[in-house]
Amino acid sequence: MTWGRGSVVPKTPQRPYTRRMLGVAVAALSLLLTTACAAGADAAWHAAGTSAVPSGEAGGAPVKKQAPGAFKVTPAADTTEVSVLVPITVTADQSTINSVTVTNPQGKQLKGELSADKLRWKSSDQLGYAREYTVAVDGLNSAGEPLQSSTRFTTIKPREQTMPYLRANDMHLLKERQTYGVGQTVQVYFDEKVDKATVQKLLNVTTNPSVEGAWHWWSAQKAEWRTEKYLAPGTTVSVKADLYGKDPGSGTYAQADISGSFKVGESHVMTADNNTHMMKVFVGGQLARTIPVSLGKGGTETLADGSKVNFWTNSGAHVVLDKTPQTRMTSSSFGIKDKSDPNFYDEVIKQTVRISFSGEYLHLADWHNSFGKANVSHGCINLPPGQAQWIYDLSVPGDVVEVTGTPVKLGGQNGIGSWGLSWADWKSGSAL
Repeated sequence: MTWGRGSVVPKTPQRPYTRRMLGVAVAALSLLLTTACAAGADAAWHAAGTSAVPSGEAGGAPVKKQAPGAFKVTPAADTTEVSVLVPITVTADQSTINSVTVTNPQGKQLKGELSADKLRWKSSDQLGYAREYTVAVDGLNSAGEPLQSSTRFTTIKPREQTMPYLRANDMHLLKERQTYGVGQTVQVYFDEKVDKATVQKLLNVTTNPSVEGAWHWWSAQKAEWRTEKYLAPGTTVSVKADLYGKDPGSGTYAQADISGSFKVGESHVMTADNNTHMMKVFVGGQLARTIPVSLGKGGTETLADGSKVNFWTNSGAHVVLDKTPQTRMTSSSFGIKDKSDPNFYDEVIKQTVRISFSGEYLHLADWHNSFGKANVSHGCINLPPGQAQWIYDLSVPGDVVEVTGTPVKLGGQNGIGSWGLSWADWKSGSAL
């Protein structure tokens, strides 16, 4: 159809896609405004050139996992009341040990040994009582990375401690000599009371050649070992007791181990007869000399405190304790201090060989001539000039001096008076 001038043109209907575009534009504008408001001040991490994903566990670089490896330390960390006999050990688990440093509270380092493969370390030094030790270990884990460990522990604190002594007699330690006479015994002394049976189980004596011996307890502090008869020349006697770290009595721990040995020298046995005033000297089992002597004059004196002192030489087997070129001897040592007393004396005596703790000696007496005739001493065995020097040179600790014929018997602890007990009586003093 042809529309002419002046004709009305019909209105064309609106296309649907126009409305759709308008809706899209409005939605886009709304989204842009919403996003801008939500970002606010924290929107900076969206800046160009930065990651839109935060680092770390939220998805960044992973944390590096430690390679396996550890050190096992014994005693364990923070352990208390640890025995001082337990060695410190370190064992590597999937690791190796470079060094171990163990220090006590004073900073002193304990020695130890690391195995060739660096997998084990063990202490070699003794631990002390009631001390805290720090164990520092340095090494590498299974990946060769540095690995360290530090632990502490505390050792046992004894209620009391006692020091043991290995003695030849009450005056001398056994270690002072390497050779003793045939009458030598062995003493163990503690400066605190101990349980006798517990200690005796730890005391070990060996002899070569083998000979039976026995322990005899004089008290809860003193034990003595001897054989039935005098030791044979050439015998070696060894004594050992692992006491340190042990409790020998109600929480009283020993402070040390003890050990020692000696060899029995040539046999020297002297026999002094109070009745004949003669002394026979046997060397190597053979009579070497017969010497005229003078023994104790006998009798007693009552002191001011009512006690009595006698002037006899004690009968029984004495053992030489020591000897000195000269000794000051005084009656004041046993209570006679009045210079007007006939029995008072204070003299320096020469060539003295001590055989008991009650003042008995073999010694030179060059002020009288009663040898072989009468007993005039205060209890010693007086020797004439010449003979005294020979006896002095011959005598060594452990030699035997047997005295007979007097009414007073040598006590078991008066020097080494143990040979005065029968073998049966001696063994009855054992704690086992």
